[in-house]
Parts: sequence; structure tokens; C-alpha cells
Amino acid sequence: MMTIYQWENGGLKETYEFSESCWINLVEPSTTELEAVLKFSDVPRDFLTDPLDAGERPRFDYEDDSSLLIVHVPMAIDIDEEDEDAANIAPYRTIPLGIILFGKSVITVCSAKTPVTTAFLDQIRRVCPPSDQYRFAFRLLWHGAVLFLRYINDIHNTTHNLEDELHESISNEVLLRLLTVEKTLVYFTTSLKADTIALARANTARQLKLSEDDRDYLEDAMVEYQQALETATIHANILNGTLDTFASLINNNLNNVMKYLTATTILLAAPTLVASLYGMNIPLPFQDHANAFAIVMGISIALGSAIAAIFFFLRKKQVF
Repeated sequence: MMTIYQWENGGLKETYEFSESCWINLVEPSTTELEAVLKFSDVPRDFLTDPLDAGERPRFDYEDDSSLLIVHVPMAIDIDEEDEDAANIAPYRTIPLGIILFGKSVITVCSAKTPVTTAFLDQIRRVCPPSDQYRFAFRLLWHGAVLFLRYINDIHNTTHNLEDELHESISNEVLLRLLTVEKTLVYFTTSLKADTIALARANTARQLKLSEDDRDYLEDAMVEYQQALETATIHANILNGTLDTFASLINNNLNNVMKYLTATTILLAAPTLVASLYGMNIPLPFQDHANAFAIVMGISIALGSAIAAIFFFLRKKQVF
């Protein structure tokens, strides 16, 4: 899908024709749309096709008076709660967004509809004409960083709620959901690290003739991306420690269960041993006594009580 915007009356208005100064937003573009943009802009073909690759890494490139900046931006995943695999699906992911500057126009290319451009359009006060390319691109990047921070805050709230559920009862489903959240934070931190490197490369690129105001806008975006990176890293470390703690609790609970089962087995072993001995078809003590059964039961109870007393003593001394 291709959408063209022009600057009219202090805002961006959608149009159907290319102009000298416009913003061309490509989302999952068709071959026909790509060819039309190539014919109008005369930018290198790979500038338009590279951002469509889901595995493309953030980078800055310059060729034939055209600049390309690829960054990773976040997007939410629609999850069906009734899906059996919903707990295994990460709530957010990152995708490449290409920003191409040529002439007096800007092209954005993405393989999926991203809320970054939608949020950018909604913030009219922060939008500027596409002819002011650098400010336009850097404000767009700023919105991408803000979206990262918003999603990270949502992840933090989700994690807090899941931890409360685990405090009440340790559930495999909740642990799996925490694992997907941790996976999302790994995606975020990896993408944000690459984004900050790409922005730093653009900030020092000699091909970009940035004014002081433009450089300020770029540095604002860099600060937001750095803040998002640090926040995501902190939350990832906290979540990793939380998962390790719950794993230790599960192992400790298992050890306690095994310990009590072992103690119970030992307690039952003494009466079983006595009963097994007196079940043999050989001469045994007290076999002709009138109270033989009571004597054998007394011996069994005495052995069991002695073993129980030993366990109680060890428990009191915190040895067992």
C-alpha cells in the first residue's frame, strides 16, 4: 500500500499524485508501487527493497545524493486469547523501517503497518513539511523511540501482574508467559543497540549537511533511543533474575517434597522389616507366646517412634 502526503495549510494532507515535496509512505508495497516510486525518485532500488527484509539490520547508507537510514521499530502482535499457543507468542516484535531522503521529499518503507507513522501523523504539533527533510526524519525517529518506551512500560506492568499470580500459585502457563516477555525484551535490547549505532553513524556522516537545529533533533532522538535501551536492559535483567528465583523456588519445593517422602519411607520401613521377619516360616522369638502379635506390634511402634524422634531432633537442629 502506498500513501502520499503533501504539506497544506500547516498539516499533512493525503493526495494521489507525486510532487516536488511530499512524504511517500510504503507499507507492504506491490511491485507496481515500487516501480512508480523508483521512476519518480530515481533512488537506488535496494534502498526500497532492503527495508522489506525482516532480517535487515539497522544501518545508514548514502548513494547518488540519496540517504537511507534503516532502524528497527516496535509493533504489537494481535494475540487470540483462545489460541492454545497464545502463551508462547511474544506480545511485541521489531521490524525494519527505512527512511529515504532525496531531493525535497521523504520515503518511508516498511513490511508491515507500524504505529510509528500513525503516531507521527497524530502529533500535528511535532510534524513539519517534508521539505525540511532532516527535521521530518528525526521527529519520525523520535516517535519510534517513544513507542519503544511505551511498550516497555506495558511489559513492566504485565510482568508485575504475572509475578503476583506466581506468588499465589506457581503455574506453568504463567511461567511460559514470563518467558515470552523475556524474549520480547531480548528483541528490544538487540534492536535498540543496533539503532543507537546506526543513529550515531548518521550523526557523524559527512554526507549529511545538518544545521545546528537539525542536529539537536537528531540528538533528541538518540537520547530517547538510549533511554529506551537502558530501560529495556534493566527490565530484562530484573525479569531474568525473577525467573531464576522462581526456578530456585520450584527446585527447593521439589527438594522439600522429596525430603518428606524419604522420611516417610524410612518410617514405614521399620514396621515393614519387622512384619517381614515374622512372616518367615522359621522358628522366631515370641511365636508361641499368647501375646505374640501385641509384642511384634509394640516392637514396630517402638522402632518407628525412635526413628521419628531422630528426625524431629534433626529437624529442630535444622540438619534435616
